[in-house]
Amino acid sequence: MQQDVLRSELRRRKQRMTAQRELVLKAFADTDAEHLSSEEVYRKVLEKRLRISKATVFRTVELLAEVGILRKIVFRDGIVRYELVEDTENEEQQIICNQCGKAFDFSLDKINDLLKSAEEKTGFKIEEVQIKFYGLCPECQERLERIRKATNSAHI
Repeated sequence: MQQDVLRSELRRRKQRMTAQRELVLKAFADTDAEHLSSEEVYRKVLEKRLRISKATVFRTVELLAEVGILRKIVFRDGIVRYELVEDTENEEQQIICNQCGKAFDFSLDKINDLLKSAEEKTGFKIEEVQIKFYGLCPECQERLERIRKATNSAHI
């Protein structure tokens, strides 16, 4: 699906679908990670022993964001990461761990009421919603608690 969108957008811009562009898009589609930086995409392509320049990866990631296939997200660590834009995007929210960066999707039941209310009050037709919560995941909470206990017992 994303390849079709990219191909038609490239045709509109009088550009062509290159093997490098396909590799970068495939790196996002094949990953278990929710969010990737341009540097991480570059490393993933190199892991497959495929030759591509870092500049080409960075330009391609920006192009994919520009045409709406990827969404650019700046996390609290200041690193710009990207995620594939899914068709069901408006229905899911994310909670992101400030410590390890893991992201979890979940759904809020009342979000549709909120969207409808916002549209009625403003006259806007909302096309996309991004709601992100930040905190500590259970694993990082446990890890920090073990560190606190170890630190406290060392002082006794």
